[in-house]
Parts: sequence; structure tokens; C-alpha cells
Amino acid sequence: MRLLLIEDDPVIAHELSLRWRARDWAVLHCASLAQADVALADGGYDLVVLDRGLPDGDGLDWLLRVRERDRLTPVLVLTARDRVADRVQGLQAGADDYLVKPFAAEELDARVEVLTRRGAAARGELLQYGKLHWFGREGRVLVDGRQLELSPREFEVLGLLVRRAPHVVPKRVLIDALAERNLEVGDSAAEVYVSRLRRRLAGSGTGIQTVRGFGYRLVLDDTAAQA
Repeated sequence: MRLLLIEDDPVIAHELSLRWRARDWAVLHCASLAQADVALADGGYDLVVLDRGLPDGDGLDWLLRVRERDRLTPVLVLTARDRVADRVQGLQAGADDYLVKPFAAEELDARVEVLTRRGAAARGELLQYGKLHWFGREGRVLVDGRQLELSPREFEVLGLLVRRAPHVVPKRVLIDALAERNLEVGDSAAEVYVSRLRRRLAGSGTGIQTVRGFGYRLVLDDTAAQA
């Protein structure tokens, strides 16, 4: 699980990061909204934990902007603002949950787990990375609203890459997934389908990078992809 923690209190950020990493949750901490913008551009987060009073603005103003392009990633607002009006404002801005400081760490963990389960269910239908939208149940992919024409196997390989983006998908995982549908798939199958996908994604702002000796991963700049 990948968490984006946007919190300017160094003590809270440090303690939560230690706690969550001990549970094998990956945590990226940002102390400002500007840092969060850079982090979120990479995509792939299962949950955002967002403070409100940050050095460069109100977290809810940032959330309103984020929701214009990403309505699926769960966001939990974690703040000292405890009025009913504050809670209502947070939920109306697009937060999925709102927890007031001081808080019990166990309750926060439980809320994180609930929200990530819901988010995973939603992403079973739609996965997003950059301008790319992968619709699992519909069997189609859109880039900036334009549909990509993919074969069933190309669609499947792209889905595996999007699910793990921006992390590496081992080559063996791609081969095994393809082999489930065709026992005659050879070790070169992953290279073949990755090569085809690169051509399909040309000019989309999303590319596939080869990580030598490991596998492949999606990147937001297709000029970084290796042939």
C-alpha cells in the first residue's frame, strides 16, 4: 500500500511514517502543497492523508483542484479544525473521511484500511496513470479522452503495468499472465507486447521503461522509455 502524507508537523509526520512503514506500508511525506503536487504527478497512491493548515495554503483548496482530475484516490483529511462546519466543508471539497487532531493512532489506521479497501474496489473498474485511463470491466483504454485500439493481450499487459505504476512489473509476471490464456507463450512474449504497446502509447505522455534485468514500468515521459 502506498500512502501520500501531506503534513507540516514534523513530529506527527515522523511518528506516522515510522508506524506505517512498520506495517509494510510505503509512505511519502510532503510538508507543503507544492511538494504534494510534484508527488501526486507520479500517481499510484492508494490513499492521501491531508492536513489543512499548510505553509503554502489550505489543504482543502488543493483538494478541490485535485478532484477536477482525480475522483478515485481516497483522501482522508487530518486536521485540528473540529467544528461541524469544518467537517462539512472538508467532505464537500471531496474528502472521503475527516479525522480531528488529537487522534488515536489505532483509529487512524482503521480508517486508512477501510478507505484503501474501498479505493481498491473502485479501481477494479478504473485505473488511472497520468492521462491514461484503463477501464477493466469495459475492456477499453482512454488517453485524454481518445480511445486506444488494443488487442486483448495488449490490454491485459497494460493493465498489469498500470496497477503497479510507477513501480516495476517483473518480466516473469507478464509472461505468466499471458501464458494463462495460451500455453504456447514463450519467454519473448513480454518483449513483443511491450514493443507493441510502446507504439500505441507514442505521443500520449505515458511510456514504458525497461529496467534491465528486472522488467518494465510505466513512466510519464515517453522519451525515457528504452527500446
